[in-house]
Amino acid sequence: MEQLERTFALIRRGTDEILLEDALRRKLALGRPLRIKAGFDPTAPDLHLGHTVLLNKLRQLQDLGHEILFLIGDFTGMIGDPTGKSATRKPLTREQIQENAATYQDQVFRILDPDRTRVVFNSQWLEPLGASGLVQLAARHTVARMLERDDFAKRYKGGQPIAIHEFLYPLIQGYDSVALHADVELGGTDQKFNLLVGRQLQDAYGQEPQVVITLPILEGLDGIQKMSKSLGNYIGITDSPDDMFGKIMSISDDLMWRYFELLSTRDLSEIQAWRDAVDEGANPRDIKFELGLELVSRFHDATQARQALERFVARFQRGAMPEDIPEQTLSAGGAGALPIANLLKAAGLVGSTSEAIRLIGQGAVRVDGERIDDARLVFAAGSRHVYQVGKRRIARVRLSND
Repeated sequence: MEQLERTFALIRRGTDEILLEDALRRKLALGRPLRIKAGFDPTAPDLHLGHTVLLNKLRQLQDLGHEILFLIGDFTGMIGDPTGKSATRKPLTREQIQENAATYQDQVFRILDPDRTRVVFNSQWLEPLGASGLVQLAARHTVARMLERDDFAKRYKGGQPIAIHEFLYPLIQGYDSVALHADVELGGTDQKFNLLVGRQLQDAYGQEPQVVITLPILEGLDGIQKMSKSLGNYIGITDSPDDMFGKIMSISDDLMWRYFELLSTRDLSEIQAWRDAVDEGANPRDIKFELGLELVSRFHDATQARQALERFVARFQRGAMPEDIPEQTLSAGGAGALPIANLLKAAGLVGSTSEAIRLIGQGAVRVDGERIDDARLVFAAGSRHVYQVGKRRIARVRLSND
């Protein structure tokens, strides 16, 4: 019993919800490997650190001896996941899906053990289902239940169209659990409705309902929106060591703790000790170095991580600013963050946001000595950085919530 509770505590770390906890304890007590399912629609060719929140948990469950079913939604990708969307999402072509799926398989094994991972494609059972099977599946759910989903409800009330095929997505994702006889399914908090549909459908098909484990959504470099390649606020797991380390160093001090919570495998007591040290005056940059070293080592190796740190420090020191630059405090506004162009204007470093965007494109803007080339960067409240435009325009800025 004591071992079971230790295992349960390990699984619970970093999760948002476990539905239902008693059911998970009962399944673990059976002493057999559980079938753990997680689905990924190949909507983009590259995985980023946001994806690894779930992948890390899968690896943890894998190391506990459970069977990992890495599901690539090649069929559902052609529908387009409507989760969190305010408009109908454009589906992918079969060619796009096949290309992205091949890249996914290559990248996922940077985290999962390929010898203990079963890669499955939901087209294997969904294409044979046919029109008759799809109608029978649709008969097991109601429109009223679909409209309980927050994004569907908002679009319906707002008079925005909801295509019938979008209702099929949660049903098909749920049917994946039936086809695989999943004991447990993992997903982000935004997938909770779909995961619960899987429980309901398993019950309707006479199976024991799966346990649902939801994991938090990782914010991107801006500290506000979900990490996403389309938003440009991501850290790709295939980024070079220097790019990965530099992006990690660019996150705000407050966001750093969120990344430790969701991405680090360090003992929680060690992370808390660092938080206490920062509260007592330690430089958070030095703690962020530890985060950078851990993550770069994970996707490259320890030698490359150390070299990336040394190069970062060398670049920072070459472009380092005098410590006596007075610090100014700017309000992050109601959104809790400022785009880089607005920040540079508010700090008096440029005359207009259009000038800022132009200078960023010319490579004339640095943050903490690092040249930036993305005019879409957003800095969150709580961040503190040195901004430089050209050689002589310099400002140390702290963003506040005021």
